[in-house]
Amino acid sequence: MTVCKIRLLEPADIAPIAAAFAALGWDKPASQYEQYFSEQETGQRVVLVAHSGVQNLPILEFAGYVTLCWQSHYPPFREQNIPEIVDFNVLPKFRRQGIGAALMDEAERRAAARSAIVGLGVGMTADYGSAQRMYAKRGYIPDGRGLYSRGQPVQYGQSVPVDDDLVLYFTKELSR
Repeated sequence: MTVCKIRLLEPADIAPIAAAFAALGWDKPASQYEQYFSEQETGQRVVLVAHSGVQNLPILEFAGYVTLCWQSHYPPFREQNIPEIVDFNVLPKFRRQGIGAALMDEAERRAAARSAIVGLGVGMTADYGSAQRMYAKRGYIPDGRGLYSRGQPVQYGQSVPVDDDLVLYFTKELSR
């Protein structure tokens, strides 16, 4: 039976996390997680890390993480004091095992301790298709402000690159 353990990011996690993403060819350097840890230490962000393994075996393997920012960079969330789930990743070999759902459950539980609403942004390319579907199934709805690119609202008729910075923001009401 597979087990999943979720806990806060620790300094010893940084190198294995960066190595796991480097092995996939993803640009997620150790400095990113060092910054996340620093922000966690100052109370700006919570970084939840999931490890998975086989029950009764002592070795658990890094499987994914999610962060929760208490003050969003997205102006509508910041103005309404809505915490934002940011940078959610589960390694491909651990997907469809409930790890992502467990990470989201814990992030939402922590957000609910401070807010009746949590927000997140999701990319618009097919690379984000699984996340888009997951968020919809979890009850997230678009916030109604349309697309944002590089932190700015996209205006009707405007041309913008379709890349990781093209985002639609969603919110979910939480049980407190």
